[in-house]
Amino acid sequence: MQKIVIAIDGYSSCGKSTTAKAVAAELGYAYIDTGAMYRGVTLYLLENSIAFDDLPSIEQALHDMQISFKRNRQTGRNELCLDGKIREDEIRQMRISNSVSEVSGLPVVRHAMVRQQQQMGRRRGVVMDGRDIGTTVFPDAEVKVFMTAEVLTRALRRQEELAIKNEHVPVEDIVENLQKRDYLDSTRTESPLRRAADAVLLDTTHMMIDEQVDFVLERVSAALFSRAVRG
Repeated sequence: MQKIVIAIDGYSSCGKSTTAKAVAAELGYAYIDTGAMYRGVTLYLLENSIAFDDLPSIEQALHDMQISFKRNRQTGRNELCLDGKIREDEIRQMRISNSVSEVSGLPVVRHAMVRQQQQMGRRRGVVMDGRDIGTTVFPDAEVKVFMTAEVLTRALRRQEELAIKNEHVPVEDIVENLQKRDYLDSTRTESPLRRAADAVLLDTTHMMIDEQVDFVLERVSAALFSRAVRG
């Protein structure tokens, strides 16, 4: 059966990554967390004391750093590797969340990551989640889903994720962070966060993960059936 690209875009903490991972596992597709890639760049810049307005140094950093994913055999999840070392826990910290929208909005960073993402998905058979997958990275994706949820619901989900990693953050701080990121992501000049014209809207405020996964899989089934009919 011919494979397709599934693009899942939307706001932070709507369940994009969890849903995308489950969909990929169900279909036997590769899963690519593009948000993790931008978080990896942010971590690299912070650890190497590179200012976000120092474009020559950022260009050199993008040339020097190696971003990849490695499958964790115990969890079955792909984890981000930076220069060969797994950094999954570090990139999920609040200090990264506070800076990632600024870094990901830089055209030089955006262009470099989009090129790499397109290379990863060139053979199709991928589920990719992020902010601009259906609009910029794979505008020809056969299935496009745009996820949203109420900000308080998203903040509580994020707070729970952080607590599991022993990072305890007041929900008010997380709400402020999410609202700031929403604004920066939606108003940036380069590949802003927006719903593609042909993307189906999925509000996850009152949905369980299984329901979200089923929603996407139904769209995948319809897309595959349509392709089969067309021959």
